[in-house]
Amino acid sequence: MRNRRMNFGGVFLTKRTAVLGVILLLVTHHALSGIGGSESAVAGAGSFKTLPYTAPSQTVSRPVGNKAKEDSSEQVSLWQTIRMRVTAYCPCQRCCGAYSDGVTATGHKIRQGDTFIAADRKYSFGTEMIVPGYNKSEPVEVLDRGGAVRGNQLDVFFNSHRQAKKWGVKYLPVKVRTTQLSLGRS
Repeated sequence: MRNRRMNFGGVFLTKRTAVLGVILLLVTHHALSGIGGSESAVAGAGSFKTLPYTAPSQTVSRPVGNKAKEDSSEQVSLWQTIRMRVTAYCPCQRCCGAYSDGVTATGHKIRQGDTFIAADRKYSFGTEMIVPGYNKSEPVEVLDRGGAVRGNQLDVFFNSHRQAKKWGVKYLPVKVRTTQLSLGRS
């Protein structure tokens, strides 16, 4: 076999054994820094240390609905934390323009003391969210849309323009409840 110079990412190799040596080095490095750590390389082929699974800290699961369903399926609620830009608004002409009639996009008639959120269309009406510092950090529903509310941006509702201005603009970790259908076993 002739010695040819081959370029592998800027490194010139002259023999096939050198290529195999690099591959062996990469495999060894991967085994030592992989899931099993150094124990997998020492223990031998096919054995590795299994790490316990830990769920992400931002997700909490809770069953919702009637557990005694005939089809043995249930809905599971998950809280997902998403960093969002949170602004505020009130039902005045300055905040809502032509839509300052006191009725939200869902048809909800605004009353004194109401708390709800205007969110992007990717969050369906009724989606529950927890916004730190708003409504005593209790869940509130998406009941409105906004012309300037796009993506991961929310508008929290206040009854007065003064309260809305005082809120200002905040970037917060908002918890969003998502519901998934889970097939249970009988």
